[in-house]
Amino acid sequence: MKRCSLPVAAAFAAAATLLLTACGGGDDNGKAADKIAGADQGTEKPTKSAEPSGAPAEDKPDGVDVSLPADMNLVFDWEKPKDENEAAAMDDAANFFHAIYRGVDKRTPKDASVTAYATGEGLNYAKTQINAWIEGGWTATGTLRHYDATTRSAANGTSVEVAFCADSGKFYGKEIKTEKILETEPSIEDFDHYKIIMVKYPTGTGLWQASKVFVETKATKCQ
Repeated sequence: MKRCSLPVAAAFAAAATLLLTACGGGDDNGKAADKIAGADQGTEKPTKSAEPSGAPAEDKPDGVDVSLPADMNLVFDWEKPKDENEAAAMDDAANFFHAIYRGVDKRTPKDASVTAYATGEGLNYAKTQINAWIEGGWTATGTLRHYDATTRSAANGTSVEVAFCADSGKFYGKEIKTEKILETEPSIEDFDHYKIIMVKYPTGTGLWQASKVFVETKATKCQ
């Protein structure tokens, strides 16, 4: 069974039943691997609260604040593809992850960034992740690295699969009340492989939203 969670320390095992409900799909093998799942997934309108607030301009792609605390560092070590749509989808896949951890920091799954960069099952995934952190009494600290990204477009031109590895070996949970950092020993648990199905928001804004999330945990190919 897949552990469909963002990479976190073993201390979050208590939230496993919640995180398992966040999966965007199942087996990636066989014929399913040749087709982008959810290519016809619809989109949802971002809330009006997605307005510029006080962060630097570079933290407001699409006018949405995705800034994070200084000790919560998300690194995206990848090169953009030449295809314009795929590059935009990749950017907003990164914004989707920023939005999730912004929700963790702000202690709410209703942050404007979450509803801007997620829709459908992707939105359910984000909300489940954020709520698990909130209910556990944790926030995050350290560096979460994303790398080895690939993209591929669906034939309809409105869906892009963004796949990549994530290394959470230097990214830890931190107890809100005590500020204790829950450090762990390096292990295969630190490596996950994601496939995010990004769908184009249909108003010409250039916005892409995560509609499905597939996670392979203990991903040896990411070591």
